Amino acid sequence: MNSPKIIVHCLVKNEENFIWYALTSVLPFADKILVWDNGSTDKTVDIVKSINSQKIELERHLTNSREEVANLRQKMLGKTPKNYDWLMILDGDEIWSKKSLEKVITFIKKHPSTETIVTKTYNLVGDIYHRLPNKFGGYTFLGKKGNYSLRFINLKTIPGLHVASPYGSEGYYDGNNLPIQYREGVKYINTEYFHATHLVRSKENKNVYDRTGKLKFYLGILNPKYKIPEVFFINKPKIVPDVTITLSIKSKIRSIIETIPRDLKNILFKK
Repeated sequence: MNSPKIIVHCLVKNEENFIWYALTSVLPFADKILVWDNGSTDKTVDIVKSINSQKIELERHLTNSREEVANLRQKMLGKTPKNYDWLMILDGDEIWSKKSLEKVITFIKKHPSTETIVTKTYNLVGDIYHRLPNKFGGYTFLGKKGNYSLRFINLKTIPGLHVASPYGSEGYYDGNNLPIQYREGVKYINTEYFHATHLVRSKENKNVYDRTGKLKFYLGILNPKYKIPEVFFINKPKIVPDVTITLSIKSKIRSIIETIPRDLKNILFKK
C-alpha cells in the first residue's frame, strides 16, 4: 500500500495564538506545507519561522480585497507540484490529533479513487476544552447537517479543480464549475479536528476580515480528554502562546449570560 504524497495549503493572517499548534499537528503527515501569510501584523510570521522544518515554505502576499485573498488559494493550486496526490486544507486555527490524521490517511491509502474527505469539526468555545454543540452547525454534507467540513481533496481525480468566489464564501470547483462537495466522490470519515474560530486568535483580531464577529461566549460541551490533540501539551518555543489555560471566571459568567439567548435563538430559527 503506497503512501500518498500530501501537500498542505495554509493561508493565514494574524493567527499567532494557534498557528504553531496547527502546523506542528500536521507536520509528521505532510510532505510539503505552503504557508502564505496575507499581511500579519502580529507574531504569526516569526512563529512559523520558529518551526525548524524543510517541509514548510513560507511566503508573504499582501492583498487589498476579499477577491484577492480568494485568488491566493487559486495561486497556491497553481504552485502545487504535479507529483502530489492529495491536498489538505489547513487554516491557522485548525489543530488535528495524531489519531484523527492516522484515520484519514489510512482511509485514503485504501481508497485512492476517493475524491474528497469530510470530517467533523469541534468548534472550540471558551477554551480548548469545550466546543459548541452540533446543533449550531450550518453545513450539510451527505445528508448530515452540523459542524462538518471538507478538508482533503484528491488532486488526481477531479478534472479542472479551481477556486472561485471572494474570501468568506470561496470554494473549490471542478471544470464544470460544480462545487466539489456535490460530486459523487465525497466520503465522510467519523473523526474530527479542533477549530479555534470562536476563540481569541490574535491581539490583532480587528485587522482580519470577519474575525471579531466570530468570537463567541457560550457554555460548551466538554471535549473528551482522549480527543484533545496532544500537540497542545508538548514542549514549544517561548514565542508560542500557551493556549491550555481554562476559561476565566469573568468569561465563564459572560458565557452563562449569553448561553440562554443563543439557545433560544437556535430554537426559534429551527421552528
